[in-house]
Amino acid sequence: MIVTASELFKVAYGKFAVGAYNINNMEQTHGLFRGGIQSQSPFIIQISKGARKYADKRMLEAMIRAAETIYPEAVFVVHLDHGDEETCYDCIDSGFYSSVMIDASHEPFEKNVEITRRVVEKAHAKGVSVEAELGMLGGVEEDVKVEEGHACLTDPEQAKEFVRLTGCDSLACAIGTSHGAYKFKGKQSIRFDVLEKIQKNLPGFPLVMHGSSSVPKSEIMRINAAGGKLDPSACGVDDNEYLPAAKLGVTKINIDTDGRLVWTRVHREYFRDHPEEFDFRGPGRVFMTEYANFIASRSEKLGSANTLSAVRNSILELRKNKAA
Repeated sequence: MIVTASELFKVAYGKFAVGAYNINNMEQTHGLFRGGIQSQSPFIIQISKGARKYADKRMLEAMIRAAETIYPEAVFVVHLDHGDEETCYDCIDSGFYSSVMIDASHEPFEKNVEITRRVVEKAHAKGVSVEAELGMLGGVEEDVKVEEGHACLTDPEQAKEFVRLTGCDSLACAIGTSHGAYKFKGKQSIRFDVLEKIQKNLPGFPLVMHGSSSVPKSEIMRINAAGGKLDPSACGVDDNEYLPAAKLGVTKINIDTDGRLVWTRVHREYFRDHPEEFDFRGPGRVFMTEYANFIASRSEKLGSANTLSAVRNSILELRKNKAA
């Protein structure tokens, strides 16, 4: 069942956060849906501009529509991740996406407002939710690259004004996280002081946390033991901070790098242990199971595990009341 981000956030707000995971291929799709069912959790499918180029947007849509049939119990959002204005309009007009992110955070405040407002008007006319971003995360993620020196935290006062002027449905905030596997040096932690101020200025409003992979040391070590050369000092967000952030209004937490690490670890270990093999379906089967287990483990940390039935019933009730 495809739902909008706004519908899902109304149910989740203040209680749990929903994991948002990027997909690029069939194995990730199966693993994500299986993990959601396994943990009885709703989830958000994120499709980036890079994924749309890599797999072709039509292939991605076909896979997700097939998965919806294969896993009818699933409750999920189809979301464009880090879209520019043109890509947002393409997704809105497609009739498939239930949520888009317009990322104009690299623009001056007034320009960001102007662009976001245009996207909101077009999206809301089609019943599509809009996520916007204010502040800039450091790190690298596909087309998004921000040097650490240019990263800046979200200003709580600006956040309140931005939401008022744009009418966006959720706001991605820069609160100390960063994109990619190579996070800030030392222990990285969410700036709960900033998050508390933003929630105080925007009570009840859904907030989003990007760059929130935990980058497990065990994955790094196993990848390197199987021939990888990842920096052992790479570190991510403490996954024990997910739920406290959810209690402060964070309803969506983006987790992408960790899934890539699982993929890399599975394939390196598989072909190390089976050097005679050349069939990609072997590691593919292992990955789908491992990724499902990973998604289920994140659901536990996010507090969304075992909420699926209640979420579905709540959203159906919301739709019934809206129609009445």
